[in-house]
Amino acid sequence: MRLLHTADWHIGRTIEGRDRLAEHEQFFDELYEIVEDQKIDAILMAGDVFDSVNPPAKGEELFYESMAKLSDNGTRPIIIIAGNHDHPDRLSATRSLINKQGINILGYPTIEKLKIHVPRRKEVLNIAALPYPSESRLKESFVEIGDEESLRDAYDVRIKDIFSELTKELPKNEVSVAMSHLFVAGGNSTESERPIEVGGAYTIRATTLPDNVQYTALGHLHRPQDIKRSPRRARYSGSPLAFSFSEAGYAKSVTIVDVEPMKEPIIEEVYLLSGKPLVRWNATEGLPQVFQWMDEKRDSNAWIELDVYMEHTPTIEQIHQMKKAYPGLLTIRPIFKEEIQQIDGYRKKQLPIDELFVRFYERQTGGATPEADLVSLFLELVNEEVVE
Repeated sequence: MRLLHTADWHIGRTIEGRDRLAEHEQFFDELYEIVEDQKIDAILMAGDVFDSVNPPAKGEELFYESMAKLSDNGTRPIIIIAGNHDHPDRLSATRSLINKQGINILGYPTIEKLKIHVPRRKEVLNIAALPYPSESRLKESFVEIGDEESLRDAYDVRIKDIFSELTKELPKNEVSVAMSHLFVAGGNSTESERPIEVGGAYTIRATTLPDNVQYTALGHLHRPQDIKRSPRRARYSGSPLAFSFSEAGYAKSVTIVDVEPMKEPIIEEVYLLSGKPLVRWNATEGLPQVFQWMDEKRDSNAWIELDVYMEHTPTIEQIHQMKKAYPGLLTIRPIFKEEIQQIDGYRKKQLPIDELFVRFYERQTGGATPEADLVSLFLELVNEEVVE
């Protein structure tokens, strides 16, 4: 049986206020080409269909039209679970209608097993599906009073129990997989995943994943990655689009899983071409360097975050000129040379560079504290300067 695993579509997501619906349309067109070319028998979507509980109407229209096309009149089953961004009731509201198209949507976590008939193979696919399992959606509390560690341990035990129920007595002569939307300890995250837990409490150990299925399809983390130390093959497929500049330079993909009863799955990563890349420009030579890159049409089809070294603040005319020439230019951050020189002077005091920057920022702003992402950006710029 040939399965396609995808997740974290986040339909309706914007970047710096810019609509990305056209990129999602490109992704669904490419996804259809992949499932046709690769002869996919069923599709697993592991949560976060939408970016919010109240998605835009055009985003919902794109979702339902794309699912109807991908399911090919019910001959290619699609199994979708709700992620932390999805509204469980809203996502599954049309379930009675779309089930006739072979589309199965699960909003809330339950211990109900899914047994899906796969027409293209004339076989059965058993799925232990666990939509985003928060306390509120499970309608239970894991600990009455306790610290973060106690909550994390109780949550881990509860999820293990649910998986145990979902995978109990699965037929050995049929394909069985699990799928969920949660955070597995050890996974590599990015800035674009908004937390699904407070302080890391909603986190499970890799060993908590089920051991009596052949593959576990995961959603939430936006970088494609295998989970180490899991009892059986488990993987995050990642998001189809880059949603923050922390993902700049990372390839996006979907995962194809070839699996037969009682055999180890064969995993293949298929890279995506749709969507605009996210790139960072670091113009150490000032605005002339930026205008030169624009004349060269550098990254003309990308979303761009620009840091430009300057002696004076850019004029409104210069900003308008750059953004008119490059609509994908999202942010322009001037880096003033005297500020870098001031920081270099502070370095000599043998204090950590991030602490020096915080002190400098406080002095310059009359006591304000810089946000963590601003400190990270400064460290990144300093490191780049050192490398050069």
